[in-house]
This record gives sequence, structure tokens and C-alpha cells, in this order.
Amino acid sequence: MRVLRAASVAAVLITLCSAQAGEFAPLEQWHLAILRGDTPEISSLYSISPPVQIKTGSGAVDLNAESAFWTGLKATSMNLSIVKSQTLQPGIHGVLFQASLKSRGKTLYITAEQIWQQQGNIWRIVAEERDIAKLEQPLSTNDHIYPEGDAHAEIREALSKAAKTHKRVLVVFGADWCYDCHVLDKAFQRKDIAAVLNPSYEVVHIDVGRGEKNQDLMNEYGVPMKRGIPAIAILAPTGKLLYSQKNGEWERARALGPEDLIALLRKWKSQG
Repeated sequence: MRVLRAASVAAVLITLCSAQAGEFAPLEQWHLAILRGDTPEISSLYSISPPVQIKTGSGAVDLNAESAFWTGLKATSMNLSIVKSQTLQPGIHGVLFQASLKSRGKTLYITAEQIWQQQGNIWRIVAEERDIAKLEQPLSTNDHIYPEGDAHAEIREALSKAAKTHKRVLVVFGADWCYDCHVLDKAFQRKDIAAVLNPSYEVVHIDVGRGEKNQDLMNEYGVPMKRGIPAIAILAPTGKLLYSQKNGEWERARALGPEDLIALLRKWKSQG
């Protein structure tokens, strides 16, 4: 995530929302229609007048494309983690959720915000914004990941541990305000990724603030702040730089797949 770049609506709402999620029957009807792959019913739950406004991570789409997206996933299961469900005004209801679903043997995560309007006796979606990811998205960004201490000392300590355990040091540059930094940290806790990460790396989180902190370390390891965060560098126990991300490869961590992280970690892990 680049400094001062606007986060997605969903990310902002996840960060700020304090409302309790409540039941909303039309959302469950929509949910079941997707599991059945029932295109006519899915389409009937979106407004035609006024025309529904749909935004995705790839841009705006129309109703036909939206119905095709959901049915095309051919989800065999889908669980909704509802962050917000509340009446915004009479006849208008907003929901924010993350859908975890199985699609063609893979797990996908879709964060979506929907605005529903009561039209006669039927509730329909009049606005939707969604983003799809292969990694689970955090439902809160309140966790404190990046310490405020002496980053140079933390790297020295990690190098000392790595020398004793024959590991590499994975330096992660980021900040607590950065949504994608939380996505990456959550990914590190996945069983398949942790199975490669934990035996092979000492991990150090370096706080870069809004670009005013620890810039000497970013420069030393060839990780340009202008390319965005999170960004990583991999060090040998001697402190020698083995690899660094110079082009913002993980700046949009939510778009990565677990296989991307595992491949890089395996490539650079110690062979000793």
C-alpha cells in the first residue's frame, strides 16, 4: 500500500466500523441463491430501477457481469463473516462482510459492502463494492504489528538468532495503518505458509510510519518507499543482503496467493 493512497471502501469501513452485526434475511436469501447457482434469483435481488451501481477491484461492472461472476465461481461452500449489518435510514440497509468460499478446489476471500433498498415488498441491492483475494482478509486492523523500538537493534538480534539456528532473516517493512501489511501478517499465520516460514526465517517487522521512519534501512536494503509497503528484504545471518523487493511486488498483498509467498520463501530459505 503506497503512502497516502486511498484504501478501498471496505478496508476503511473494516477499520472504523464499531456497529454490531445483525441478522438481515435478504442477505441470507442472496447467499443461498449463489450456493445454488441460481442466476435468475441472484439477478432479481439487484435493483433495476434505479440501476444498481457495482464496483470491483477491476472497475465497474453491470448486473449481467455481476451475476455471471457469482455463478461462475461455482462455489461448493460459502461462509459469511459479517462485520456490519445495520439500518442506515428507513428502507435502506447496509452490510459489510467477508465471504470465504471454495471454488474449484481453492479457497477465495471476497470482501463486499452492499447497500440494500426496500422496493415494495422486496429488498434489492442498489450499490455494491467488492474485492476478491486468495488470502484471508483481516476483519480488523487494530493489531499492533510494527514495534516502535530501535529497528537496528531488532535486526542485530534477529541476525544473532539466525546465526545460531541457521536461518535467514526476513525483514518486513510496513506500518500499522497499512491494510495490506495486515493481510501479509495474517498470511504468515496460515499453516501452509508458517510451515515454510517458521523453520527457515527469523522475522523482523520494521515500522516506516508514513515514510519518515527507518528510511536508512530501506535505502540500505534497496527497498524504495515510493514503491509501496509491505516490502521485504532477506538477509543471510552475516547481514548480507540476499534479496529485496525493488518494485513493490507485495504492495498489494491482498492480490497475492499463498503459492506466491511459499514459492519465494522456499527459494531463499537456508540450504544448511
